[in-house]
Amino acid sequence: MIRLTRGMTTAAALLALAAASPGAASAQPTPAAPPSPGAPSTPGAPSTPGALPTPSPGSRYGDLDLPEGWRIDGAGGDLQLVWTSPEPVPMGDARVEFHAGERLLGRPVAQPDGRTFRLTLGDIRLEEGTRLRVTAGGRSLDAAGSADSARVRPLSPTALPTTPLPANAVDPGTPGRYRTVRGEYALKSVTLPGFPAPVEMRATVVGPVDAPGKRPVALFLHGRHSTCYTPGSEEIDGSWPCAAGTRPIPSHQGYLQAQRLLASQGYVTLSVSANGINGQDHFAEDGGAQARSSLVRHHLARWAEWSANRSAAPSAVRGTSPADLSRVLLVGHSRGGEGVNRAALDSLYAPPADQDGYQGPVRWKIRGNVLIGPTIFGNNPVPDVPSATILPGCDGDVYDLQGQNYVDGTRGVGRGTALQSALYVVGANHNFFNSEWTPGQAKAPAMDDFSSEDGADPVCSPGAPTRLTATQQQTAGATYIAAAARLFVGGDDRVRPLLDGSGRRAPSADPARVLGHAVGGHRTPAFLPGSSVSVSGPGRLCAQVDPDDARACLSPDAGGLSPHFAFWETSPEPGRDAVALRWESPGAPVVVRSARPFSLAGSTALTLRLIVPPNSSGTELDIAVTDASGRRAHLGRTGVDGVPGSERTTSYWAREVRVPLSAATRAGLDLKRIAALELTPRGRAGSAWLMDAWGWRPGTPAVHPAALARVDVGRLTVAEGDSGVRTYRIPVRVSGKGSGQVRLFVPRPDSDEVTTRTVTVRPGRQDIDVSVDVRGNTRYGYDTRQDLFVKAVRGTVVGAHRGGVTARNDDAMPKVSLTPVADDVTEGATLTWRVTLSEAADADIMGTAAFRPVTDGPELSSADVDRAWLEERFGEAPDPAVPLSELSKEGWGVMFSVPAGETSKEVSVPTAADGIAEPTESLRAGLSTFDESWEPLPGPEFTGRVRDLHQVPARQPARSESSGRVDPVATRIGRILRF
Repeated sequence: MIRLTRGMTTAAALLALAAASPGAASAQPTPAAPPSPGAPSTPGAPSTPGALPTPSPGSRYGDLDLPEGWRIDGAGGDLQLVWTSPEPVPMGDARVEFHAGERLLGRPVAQPDGRTFRLTLGDIRLEEGTRLRVTAGGRSLDAAGSADSARVRPLSPTALPTTPLPANAVDPGTPGRYRTVRGEYALKSVTLPGFPAPVEMRATVVGPVDAPGKRPVALFLHGRHSTCYTPGSEEIDGSWPCAAGTRPIPSHQGYLQAQRLLASQGYVTLSVSANGINGQDHFAEDGGAQARSSLVRHHLARWAEWSANRSAAPSAVRGTSPADLSRVLLVGHSRGGEGVNRAALDSLYAPPADQDGYQGPVRWKIRGNVLIGPTIFGNNPVPDVPSATILPGCDGDVYDLQGQNYVDGTRGVGRGTALQSALYVVGANHNFFNSEWTPGQAKAPAMDDFSSEDGADPVCSPGAPTRLTATQQQTAGATYIAAAARLFVGGDDRVRPLLDGSGRRAPSADPARVLGHAVGGHRTPAFLPGSSVSVSGPGRLCAQVDPDDARACLSPDAGGLSPHFAFWETSPEPGRDAVALRWESPGAPVVVRSARPFSLAGSTALTLRLIVPPNSSGTELDIAVTDASGRRAHLGRTGVDGVPGSERTTSYWAREVRVPLSAATRAGLDLKRIAALELTPRGRAGSAWLMDAWGWRPGTPAVHPAALARVDVGRLTVAEGDSGVRTYRIPVRVSGKGSGQVRLFVPRPDSDEVTTRTVTVRPGRQDIDVSVDVRGNTRYGYDTRQDLFVKAVRGTVVGAHRGGVTARNDDAMPKVSLTPVADDVTEGATLTWRVTLSEAADADIMGTAAFRPVTDGPELSSADVDRAWLEERFGEAPDPAVPLSELSKEGWGVMFSVPAGETSKEVSVPTAADGIAEPTESLRAGLSTFDESWEPLPGPEFTGRVRDLHQVPARQPARSESSGRVDPVATRIGRILRF
């Protein structure tokens, strides 16, 4: 059992209060125009300002300097870290993440303005000097991150080979002989757990009209895209349901080319709409994966009903040949890829009923998945369902190509007979696989997700010799979807060389260059780098994800990224290793030795997945093996070329190479007891990375899913209580059959450290036992949470990979009062009031003093206050000057925060001496604090007066802002010195 104590009596030492320009409130899709700098920044509270003041000297928060675009915002127990982009950030599939250095802080909530992202800090601790970053799919979005990216060296793209790969014997991109028909259906919406609004049940159907018998089925699921658009404008948004005057974006109609190709070959196809999930998936801890699975299975269930009773089916379904639900291919794009992976998993291993939106029987069989630029937030590929993962080489959304883990993450988990293929499409972007996300084809506004704003990219900018056009990309996508259908569903082994790394091409996809590698199928494990492997010579065992350059496989200055080394939930991540080779001259062998001999008996070749730097060519390695008795055989020499790449692509990608085992047989090696693999460079200085090595033979074995244990982590929300310590257990359910292992990750409280261990789990047992101690009190404070996440290692699948215990604050906010310290001063002095709490809190109490029009006499203007202070709080110093109340039109005012554990804070307005004779001016303001729901709590109103420099204050002597001491000199000459 792991026990973690969560103290509820001490608020975290958060980021220092910092002044920032007021920014717009929040973000998903691109609005017609970004809000003005004075727009409100707090959801549900139009009068709430968005920036906190610079702390006074001696503040417990110090003087942390936030980068441009960042600020601390919030109220009560909801202190938030906010990043506002200078430009709208289009709604996409990759999650936006906040980082402090190499530490993942969390995933902020996008706001409706298309620019702002908010992360509730809770008990996160940050310190001066910490580098804040915001990323999506591994790409830096903030200004600091963009500058950082310049440190990688630029790369020149290699020219495409003059000779294309050999053509495959069968071309799946050739249209079939059946006539096709298209239709639509719309059913009653469904309610999914955790989603406030129902989700639509709508699909586009394309199928054959004259194909005999029942036909296999292909279901398409689009990814996370904007949901609604205003016809005749560039306005799009991410709301659901769509507002009056707007229309749903028909993302589900974007795969018609692939649907028509499959339908002509005898498949009944349907592409389902998921706008209702896209507009609400920020409510889901898993990004909507379970909801998308539920939606897919709702559609399959209806098709199963219609298969039994066609007269009840919609006309679009009755118009096609009958469907065979025992032969289903799922095709998912981006988050839709993660959704169909979860649907395949849920169809084999039932999810917990309270987490799932589909409760009916499984009356279908999923034979394979095609995943296009997919996300994999849960890091939980289903191991015993064949898959083909398309990796767009110019993906500007899921930029880190994390979908590679649908291949790498299945190794050793299930039976290993399901082919898991990765297809790297040179020059393809993320969006253009869907015509409704493609400019010039889409009904709604659309964009090329690969940006050229930072200058032309030699690989991915439109017009580059390696960049595909939208039509070329869609044709290649349709062709390889058809290849997967033909192999996984149709059982035609003749198309396997297009998917399994055999180096063949489909001419229908020309001029697209599609490279492939795979695991599974007729492969037997040989060398899988990890704890059971040792390395000697000019090589080392390296960690795929590790902030330590000495351990990491790929250093930050490598000049690009690797999809194999994509960051997940934590860094470092134990259990993910490779072998890094680096040599200065030819001839020095790198020996990879296994702790236990393994068998290559029955294999015809040894196949390796090797990474070499992008754009490199001619890397040659001699391959040899040694058996347990020491006999050695040289198998042959192999050449490996890199894929085209630049510093802005994720191109350190493994190429599959094979050498025959005939030489080992001739040399008399015991193929049942192979002990070592030897790689000897034969060229000039270079580098390479060995992902793994396998025994290989041709053919496609039958796939029979194993009976695996399923693990789902839940979330428990509790009240902190008034006293004592209560212990809660993070809810973890283990279902299914058999036993297996998962790796457990537990972030340590108030630290960036994560503890890990491997746990054996069995259904019906409490093998994962993580307890959280919650200490109650009667002081207002933050909610706190302890998270847990898991990853399958062997013999298991993971559904909900992340959960934990959240302890809710259950104490009322202290009452707030205000007293004047210096509210009648001469110009150049500082107006000051003291905010006092009725009792100390365990959280910072924040609020604002918003200016209001005065009711008697002239009002203090923006020219009468310190200019630097004005720009710091309001982002501008208006010219010509305006009354202060004009600056508070949108609720902006003087922000304040009473630090946790303290009971008072001074609120100040520094005035300016302008040397102009003028009457006494005044200001009027209203004090507000904020509750946990971001609603302002109105407080007292107060006033202040500023006299001309030669007038004498009527009520009180001037005080120093820093010490409060009377300044006799200032009193005598009628002015106040500024400290």
